Amino acid sequence: MSEEKKRKSFFQRLKNKYRLVVMNEQTFEENASFNLRPLNVFVGVGILILLLITLTTFIIAFTPLREYIPGYADVNMQRRVHALVQKADSMERAVNARDLYIQNINNVISGNFSPVADENKKTQGAKFDTIHSLKKSMQDSMLRKEIESQDRYTLGVKDNSSFSNNMNGFLFFPPVKGTVTNRYDPISKHYGIDIVSNANEAIKATLDGTVLVANFTSETGYVIGIQHSNNLISFYKHNSSLLKKPGDYVKAGEVIAIIGNSGELSSGPHLHFELWSNGSSLDPQKYISF
Repeated sequence: MSEEKKRKSFFQRLKNKYRLVVMNEQTFEENASFNLRPLNVFVGVGILILLLITLTTFIIAFTPLREYIPGYADVNMQRRVHALVQKADSMERAVNARDLYIQNINNVISGNFSPVADENKKTQGAKFDTIHSLKKSMQDSMLRKEIESQDRYTLGVKDNSSFSNNMNGFLFFPPVKGTVTNRYDPISKHYGIDIVSNANEAIKATLDGTVLVANFTSETGYVIGIQHSNNLISFYKHNSSLLKKPGDYVKAGEVIAIIGNSGELSSGPHLHFELWSNGSSLDPQKYISF
């Protein structure tokens, strides 16, 4: 019974309320007071310790500070070591090739014309003295005659239906809204269309792609060309200024230039737009609504 009473008294003391008073030592003035229970203090201290342990574990596991703890290494150390090993191997090969070259040059200068072979490039166990004894089979001879009899310069007919289906899969963005004043006419070597629009109108990319050309020519003025997927290339000519440079990646509808009247072949502010596929010009009006 005495042990049970001691336990009850211990738990009772944990639940008893105590008052913590902060007092001025000289004037005995009470500055602050707190009502505490030992049980609440133990719980609060335990939670604080758990938070500190969790925070320390997080810092060690997910921050670069763990590199300063003995036993932990840099995460990228192995990658850098591998790159350095590859670089050292490449440098060793380059040095060996240079030494071999210098040795052969010295042999030539000294009159010794027997070249020194690279040990790394020697063919192990290869024998070429029996190649001349190989004979062509009958099937191989028949296949050779069949291929040689065919006209190798016959031009294949392009499947326009499949080509049209592939082009219809693209969602072209009109480079500028305006009036088409000169249509596509490959006979007269006009491989694009001329579009008249408002002054200082923005020219936009018709498809996603990478800027291939962005320069100035005396005939067509400021020209910008974009390489798209499936070997499609679009050209925008006679601009007043260019807003992109070669190598820039542009999205469909992104502004790339300003309409203008540059170049000797221009007779007024307009855009000359061309569309090419695999080296052949296309009529832009078949795929884009201006």
